[in-house]
Amino acid sequence: MKKNSRLVAFCGIFTALAMIFSYVEMLLPISIGVPGAKLGLANIAVLVVLYVAGGRTAFCVDILRIVLTSILFGNMAAFIFSISGGMLSIIVMILLKKSGRFSMLGVSVAGGTAHNIGQIAAAAVVVGTAKIAYYLPVLLITGVITGIVNGCVARIIKISLQKNGLNDIV
Repeated sequence: MKKNSRLVAFCGIFTALAMIFSYVEMLLPISIGVPGAKLGLANIAVLVVLYVAGGRTAFCVDILRIVLTSILFGNMAAFIFSISGGMLSIIVMILLKKSGRFSMLGVSVAGGTAHNIGQIAAAAVVVGTAKIAYYLPVLLITGVITGIVNGCVARIIKISLQKNGLNDIV
């Protein structure tokens, strides 16, 4: 298969995977004790794409996942919060990976916390007050924890792809 075809197939698979992770996360009655906090499972797929296919491809997969998931399963409010958190998260992850100073785990943690910052910023605009930022420390802690877990899972997947010769996508 040509590299371009492989890249399209890879992106399709990982976009679908990210959407499935988002949908499963919506269905699971997981309460981690922090209202609004989520596991961020879709970020596992986006992180793998970032490390296997690069920043531009990961950005496209993340945008597609957010738009398609919002259309299929969400509403306008969900879209606003997802796009705000998702875009800040992917931009931060791309920049940190590009710097070469952070491990995959560090990039994942930064992405998880950036996502929460983006969502709090969107919430402040929607509700018309910056006082919602008082909730940020709690969300940052959950962002660090989920970033660690998701980063570990993404690293395992990336290593598995490399062992199976699937790391030469681009």
